[in-house]
Amino acid sequence: MARLKSIYRCQECGYSDPKGMGQCPSCSAWNTMVEEVVEASPAKAVRRTLAEGASSAVAAVSALAEVRDETEVRTPTGIAELDRLLGGGVVPGQVSLVAGPPGIGKSTLMLQAAAALAAPGRKILYVSGEESPLQVSSRAKRIGAAAQSLYLMAETDLSKILRAMDEHKPWGVVIDSIQTLSHPDLASTPGSVGQVRECAMEIVRTAKSSGAAAFVLGHVTKDGTLAGPRVLEHVVDSVFYFDAERHELLRVLRAVKNRFGPTDEAGIFEMTERGLREVPNPSAFFMADSKDAGPRPGRAVSITMEGSRPVLVEVQALAVPTRYPLPRRTATGIDLNRVLVLLAALEKHLKLRLDSRDVYVSLAGGLRVKDPALDLAVCLAVASSLREAPLPEDAVFLGEVSLLGGVGRVPQTENRLREAAKAGFSRAVLSARAARDVSRLPGLAVSGAAGLAEAAGLFFQDIKEPLS
Repeated sequence: MARLKSIYRCQECGYSDPKGMGQCPSCSAWNTMVEEVVEASPAKAVRRTLAEGASSAVAAVSALAEVRDETEVRTPTGIAELDRLLGGGVVPGQVSLVAGPPGIGKSTLMLQAAAALAAPGRKILYVSGEESPLQVSSRAKRIGAAAQSLYLMAETDLSKILRAMDEHKPWGVVIDSIQTLSHPDLASTPGSVGQVRECAMEIVRTAKSSGAAAFVLGHVTKDGTLAGPRVLEHVVDSVFYFDAERHELLRVLRAVKNRFGPTDEAGIFEMTERGLREVPNPSAFFMADSKDAGPRPGRAVSITMEGSRPVLVEVQALAVPTRYPLPRRTATGIDLNRVLVLLAALEKHLKLRLDSRDVYVSLAGGLRVKDPALDLAVCLAVASSLREAPLPEDAVFLGEVSLLGGVGRVPQTENRLREAAKAGFSRAVLSARAARDVSRLPGLAVSGAAGLAEAAGLFFQDIKEPLS
């Protein structure tokens, strides 16, 4: 590892100083002096190189059309939901960043993946900077992730970790986590911007040169973004985020960046005593309890897309008289601002009286969705709760509701309808145009609605009267 020297540079005005300080002397901004690393180049060596006329090696240049395509060798991790995100498996030299809130299951998932990769005899190095080998070993035995060729190392010194990788030459390495590592040539504390950036770059350089696959775990801030410099996400090949809270039943892992696979996929897991368990059929998981509950007011079923996979979701709404001057509006699993827009559309186009009602909207199962296809289901669920009239259990609702009360088409309608037919639903309500264009599926009757009032009129016969 090259000897490095560091300077402190202001992120506002660019002022640099060899010493760190709380306030920039140039622009007077506070807490903007960030440590940066500059590779040391001895002056004598530079002068000697120029005097001798030496030239550095130049990388080969070739025409793009002449570059031959080579098939990427992918190694499955043994966890189907993780392989879905990776694009089929791990590529040699691939560096993946897995981030999420504390207790979400990052370490558990990586320990399971490391054990599965090590099962055929591949040497995997698991580096823990937060737990002792005894703690990691206890968890591995509890979740059944112990493997003979899985090696543990409790270390935060980057130089020792790289030395171990060079000595043992593992097939893959797991770093838990990047915020705990310290570069020996930097004086700042672990987790600082300079430390995270330089440690990440050294890990990427080592992985690319040795061909070892690397999984790097990262912390997130309280607002859900990755802790550390933004360059961390740029230097790695893949970035995966857990987007659920630790108290939720499910864990959803999403691909944000992937140089070797899709970025529109999501892996769904359930946390159990034996670790994270895959949920290969999320629709059946979300709808299992709903089928036993029977028809209830305020319930509507829609279909969202998790990557390329359609998932049935249950929208629940509750409208009750308020005791406060300003009625409450609460949304769980769906964007609150979007819910407020839909409630305004209901008041305008269906003449609903919601000014004296508290309205709560939630997605069952802890799923978090930003999909306009759920708009129609949200609107009809609220109207159903207000009228105390349940919607048909065998119906699904797909459509984006506009400010003017129209019902618009949603992407991948036919894939969603096939999932509904497979789950046993016999009726689907779509936009009028989508209903004319989609192919008919056996056992699934499709109804079209040009606007919100027409869609509500299919289930509430007195829709022309104020629903209050």
